[in-house]
Amino acid sequence: MAQLDERQLDPAVALAALDDAPPRTPHRQFALKDGDCFVVANDRGDIQGRGDGLFRDDTRVLSLLRLRVGGREPTLLGASLSQDNIVFTANMTNMPLEQLPQGIIHVERSRLLWQDRMFERIRLANYSDRELLVPVSLEFDADFRDMFEVRGTARQKRGKTFASETSADHVVLRYEGLDTMVRQSVISFSEQPVQLSAASADFRMTLARRGGGSLFVEVGASHVAPPSRERHRSAAAHARWRMRAKRRHGATLHSSGRVFNDWMSRARADIALLTTELPTGPYPYAGIPWFSTAFGRDGVISALQMLWLNPGLAKGVLAFLAQHQATETLAFSDSQPGKIMHETRKGEMTALRELPFGRYYGGVDTTPLFVYLAGAYARRTGDMAFIDDLWPSLCAAAGWIDAMRASHEHGFVAYQRAADTGLSNQGWKDSSDAVFHADGRIPRGPIALVEVQGYAFAAYHGLADLATRRGDGAKAKRWADCAESMRAAVERHFWMDSQGFYALALDGESRPCEVRASNAGHLLFVGLPSPERARRLVDQLLAAGFQTGWGIRTLADDEIPFNPMSYHNGSIWPHDTAICGAGMARYGERDSLVRLVSGTFESAVHFNMRLPELFCGFTRAPGEAPVAYPVACLPQAWSSGSAFMLMQACLGLEIDGFENEIRVTRPRLPIGIDTLTVRRLRVGRAQVDLNFQRVGDRVAAFLDARDEGRAPLVVRS
Repeated sequence: MAQLDERQLDPAVALAALDDAPPRTPHRQFALKDGDCFVVANDRGDIQGRGDGLFRDDTRVLSLLRLRVGGREPTLLGASLSQDNIVFTANMTNMPLEQLPQGIIHVERSRLLWQDRMFERIRLANYSDRELLVPVSLEFDADFRDMFEVRGTARQKRGKTFASETSADHVVLRYEGLDTMVRQSVISFSEQPVQLSAASADFRMTLARRGGGSLFVEVGASHVAPPSRERHRSAAAHARWRMRAKRRHGATLHSSGRVFNDWMSRARADIALLTTELPTGPYPYAGIPWFSTAFGRDGVISALQMLWLNPGLAKGVLAFLAQHQATETLAFSDSQPGKIMHETRKGEMTALRELPFGRYYGGVDTTPLFVYLAGAYARRTGDMAFIDDLWPSLCAAAGWIDAMRASHEHGFVAYQRAADTGLSNQGWKDSSDAVFHADGRIPRGPIALVEVQGYAFAAYHGLADLATRRGDGAKAKRWADCAESMRAAVERHFWMDSQGFYALALDGESRPCEVRASNAGHLLFVGLPSPERARRLVDQLLAAGFQTGWGIRTLADDEIPFNPMSYHNGSIWPHDTAICGAGMARYGERDSLVRLVSGTFESAVHFNMRLPELFCGFTRAPGEAPVAYPVACLPQAWSSGSAFMLMQACLGLEIDGFENEIRVTRPRLPIGIDTLTVRRLRVGRAQVDLNFQRVGDRVAAFLDARDEGRAPLVVRS
């Protein structure tokens, strides 16, 4: 096993460290997901360890699956995912075999997931002029490692791995964890292998002249029936039907730009892929492979990004988080009454409490963001009945915010982990080196992050509005006063006039961390800064220290810890860029926002239409592509959702669910796009198509004639 350094032990940072092999760039990995099961493989479809694998409930149940044709790795021709993210396909050809030249056999490998099973078809086509007997082999293994082991956390002891059990057409791999749970994988084949061992299956496939043959493989927790063409087709049909149903929820975007449409379509498909139907409703899991579970912060931000198009996602997120709201104080899980969950896991290590992430509350921003989302959902939909049901949870969350403020010298919301097993930093930049003083020193807690105060400000404003609508004037006034006191305190204690910027944080002695980081841009999103200070902040975020041409760096390039290849200290996170961009639009910075959209779109093009969780923060140079971060999640929900947050800001579009009114202010279209339609946009009980069209140097907005009168459209130039 590779030696683990301090950063690899950081539970916030995903660095697969089970061997010394360098990780692949994320856009050459291919992921499929179904519920709490997902698979990550390379472009040939091989699973080779590292961060690859078939995972079920946070356990890697298949760590090796390698295809060989004639004893050799096939040559890759191309690999792709279907547009709906259901089927992965790799097209390959044979290497030279005995008395057989290269490129005679076409190898097509297709894969999908359905009901916690992996279905695979290996199809060979013979383009030679004679019948062929082709050796085909599959190597396999299952290490049953917990997700946190795969990410690099070392364990002192593991459970028992049983000897493999083989039968005529399947192999059983089994492990009993220290939690006494038995986990197993059954690998089944449609044809009986000529040789089957604990680690491989060998086949001889007879291919007629100009003919072919197929082998079907399934991997699941049990052996239910022999794999077959019919089972494979049935699973694919069911998976596609369910994905179509998920993608029908909410409005869609269609423009005059074909490649731009490809980006929108892929982003929408990735949101659908990551969205899991829970008993409380749909919930966007954070990302594959490291964070394919319900995260509080990620779910809320993804829901905010999609709110204008699909408010049902926000409703599902709010319902789930309310159901799992903390009711007691526990140091191990960082929970306190009213606090909203940060993360939940199902693996062996969390079941044994080796780590606190089974249900963990160490996120300082999730609670105010939860409240903020509730207010935004109400404004978008007018659904006060749901808010009434949610009201006890919102009041409990507000009580937690109040308690945090009461314990801080200046009335801020601050964090300090309650146990050493928890996250040392608990904002969205949660790696251990993400918060520091200007000289690079790590501050002592409790830490008050600048953006968290902005979220609390927005939460109080939202609560005041909801209380007014519920007829509780006393609470409305108190929360409105809290919001304004937060605004004044942030302006007084975080503003660095000499730098024209807000400090990253206040340390435990209320000394500012005088660092220029993108966190301050989140204040623009919630509308906290004064117009004059907002202008100075925007100017810096658009200057070369932050703006790379691909997006906004997390840290200015002249700060001491700056490293464009780091996780949080100089990289580009698309969701962060989108929040900053939407904030700029709020303060009237529309033309720069259009350029930001263009850079983000061009980044997506280079990453095969998928924005990764993050990428390196190098300055854009002519002819060069953005540089991938080696173990970023792909797809990642809030990276996919950033496309829609940026587009809403560009279009200047808001929906008032109480008035059933669409409002468009100073709309812009992305560079190269002349028309754009928001299809099936629901406003109250109405459903409309909203069109934007470039007319000279302006953009006109109008409803389809058949929709006029069903939902008022107010356009402000």
